[in-house]
Amino acid sequence: MLYILHGQDDFSLARALEEIKGQIGDQAALALGTTTLDGQQLSVDQLRTVSETVPFLAEKRLVIVNGLLERFEPQPGSRRQRRTPRVAEHQDEYKAFSDCIGRIPDSTVLVLIEGRITSGNPLFKELARKATVKAFPLLKEAELREWVRKRVADKGGSISPTAVSLLARLVGSNLWIMASEIDKLILFAPDRRIEEDDVRTLVGYTQQATVFAMVDAILDSRAELAEQLLQHLLQRGVAPAYLLYMLSRQVQMIVRARELRSRGEVKTEIQNRLGLASEFALSKTLEQASRYPLPRLKEVYHHLLETDLSIKTGKYDAELALSVLVAELCQRGKASTRERVR
Repeated sequence: MLYILHGQDDFSLARALEEIKGQIGDQAALALGTTTLDGQQLSVDQLRTVSETVPFLAEKRLVIVNGLLERFEPQPGSRRQRRTPRVAEHQDEYKAFSDCIGRIPDSTVLVLIEGRITSGNPLFKELARKATVKAFPLLKEAELREWVRKRVADKGGSISPTAVSLLARLVGSNLWIMASEIDKLILFAPDRRIEEDDVRTLVGYTQQATVFAMVDAILDSRAELAEQLLQHLLQRGVAPAYLLYMLSRQVQMIVRARELRSRGEVKTEIQNRLGLASEFALSKTLEQASRYPLPRLKEVYHHLLETDLSIKTGKYDAELALSVLVAELCQRGKASTRERVR
């Protein structure tokens, strides 16, 4: 039996894999007969050898292969490629895998675990008609809110609609993190409904929202607000090194978002390229990319790197260095604004 589980929602994908395991038989015996392989390095002979091995103390053998189909994803411009020896070898390889998988004995259950798979994938085309295919895309908006409501209810809790919306906006489609945050919220409010204030108080992603606000304050040269936000994060136990990393990362994200949008990329493609599961993070990054000029972003990023170096070399205390950085960046921003006005 052949399964193909693919998509970016690896939380739901992992649960689907557990369901498959539960259907096969005795779990203790299955554990002895389960093999996990790296599809990026796998050869046809290795797959054949493992798949044809007789199960030990169980009716079925489970073989899990990670990333085999992704290995054959078409590259940009691949349709225009001539049939070079390398391309021909690639095509022969996927056909060999298809033939091998088609001959796997009934005693073996093969599960292919994949990320993003396109319709142009040649091995996926070959195997899709022979397999049970299940797709797990990231949940969006209404689907995500419904998932949150159901998860809370299944855990024996209740949550207000506004709290659901805020939680979905802050955490986004990473269901591993979402499930963890829901568990914390239910423990935090065991005998009552979860409200917006609970989400703001407890959910770790509110820290990210504060980082966004701090980036805005720095780029807008609002020194007092930027310093307040910095102290708020430090008082909540955020390590200076991590905070500096978050600031640098967000400035990088803004620059990359500007570049992708200038190429005409759509919102969903920008989200995939930036690797942002949170709708809140994506919307905020795009909004910042539209507001701030590239020279200002480069200036801020350059000073962030200088501060990181001064901390790592022991030149300055980490918290003091961050405070000085915020003050200097805001002052430089005001000076640049005055020069443009003149």
